[in-house]
Amino acid sequence: MIIQSIDYAAVAPPLIVAVAAVALLLGDAFDAPRRALGGASCAALAAALLAVVALAADGDRRATFCVPGGLRGDGPPSCSYVADQFTLLFQGVVLAAGVVVVLLSLDEITRARMPAGEYHFLLLAATTGALTLVAARDLVLLVAALETLSLPVFALVGLRRYDGAATEAALKLFLVSVISAAVMLFGVSLLYGATGAMHLDRLAPALGRLPADLEPVAVAGIVLVLAGFAFKVAAVPFHFWAPDVYQGAPLPVAAFLSVVSKAAGFAGLAIVLALGLPAYGRVWGPLIAVVAAVTMTVGNVMALRQRTAIRLLAWSSVAQSGYMLAPLAVGDHRLPEAVAATTAYVALYAVMNMGAFAVVVAVQRRGPHSRWDGLDDFRGLARSSPAVAAALAFFLICLAGLPPGVMGLFAKVVVFRAALAGGVTWLAVVMAVNTVIGLYYYLVWAVRLFAAPPAGARPPVPDGGVPVRAAIAAAAAGAVVLSAAPQLVLQTVSNVT
Repeated sequence: MIIQSIDYAAVAPPLIVAVAAVALLLGDAFDAPRRALGGASCAALAAALLAVVALAADGDRRATFCVPGGLRGDGPPSCSYVADQFTLLFQGVVLAAGVVVVLLSLDEITRARMPAGEYHFLLLAATTGALTLVAARDLVLLVAALETLSLPVFALVGLRRYDGAATEAALKLFLVSVISAAVMLFGVSLLYGATGAMHLDRLAPALGRLPADLEPVAVAGIVLVLAGFAFKVAAVPFHFWAPDVYQGAPLPVAAFLSVVSKAAGFAGLAIVLALGLPAYGRVWGPLIAVVAAVTMTVGNVMALRQRTAIRLLAWSSVAQSGYMLAPLAVGDHRLPEAVAATTAYVALYAVMNMGAFAVVVAVQRRGPHSRWDGLDDFRGLARSSPAVAAALAFFLICLAGLPPGVMGLFAKVVVFRAALAGGVTWLAVVMAVNTVIGLYYYLVWAVRLFAAPPAGARPPVPDGGVPVRAAIAAAAAGAVVLSAAPQLVLQTVSNVT
């Protein structure tokens, strides 16, 4: 019998958020004020973020939920949860984005008549899954964390119970997630059957010495696991749920899906590839290259046709997934540099995209049944609110990768360089072409902000109160700092991968 000790400092970030989720649900049962629930939710995420900062400052790698290694238990232990610098970086991104989502949600909950306690409970529960996912180092915990992230999001998407579009979006997301979970579990079972290992540090050497007759089983398992992750990050051909779900969900939930869920999904994918499957880089590298090329192309081409902000951001998010996948296409060749490039892009993308969503939340139409998010509805925003228009224009320029949005340009250069260094030259060419395509629809939206409104129409007036304006200001400040000193991200990422 093995009695495990738990390193509570290592698991402090997800533990704080999980306890807060239950406390907020209980508080709602005793009729706590909506604003108090929102403030407590934001405070819990901030406390978890401080715990991440403290762990990062400590500098030690912490691991818990470990089992002895070797046949006699005398080898190095294999741990299910590891709080290293990679984990802490992604947990910081998730928590910072979570704070912004809560700020965007405070007025949306009242406006859309959603139950505040349930909303914050589900949001924090999903965040707990994301925090655990980026620390998971065995396949069982990874799948469990992925489902802990996914399951609350179904309810969040459909929490506007009177809204048929929200219900339809929740059903689509539920069906897609159930299928992806089944596919991933089947892949995990094949990998376990072939290797007898669940911990990633045991899976990698087991795959390296796998008998030839078991290689087809392992290959099938790897492909299915990758397919499961492709559903989560909205990569083609598993992307079809994203536009409808983003449009039907409350805007803060769409922002959560676009940033927090995507960041956690890419962290999990990078962990599995780098720590568990490097021996089969020859298999998954070309597969990811094709998926990345098709994903960025489909996302950008479809974004050209969109006339509403949310659907444009949804297809843009699909295209961005292709850019994030591109460095991982190198397979086992220069894999650490590839993981660093993907990590840097995810961190920079989180700031840019969250800022764009924050402005859309501020400009949305008052009223629970409709949103003011047509691209033409943004005409004249610079006249009614120059600061908000300038912020959105800057976020769009960053997403396009143009100066002065240096952080976006830096992100694309990093992934482009990683693909070239890994020998995937054709993918770098596809990426360059897609970057040019993306310039068009980002700039078309940005130009509308400074154009005159249609005849007889008034320019949009941003609303949402102090919390939404604080979210926009925080995202804008982050974008300006990272555009002024983008090397800070790459230096940080280089130290943690």
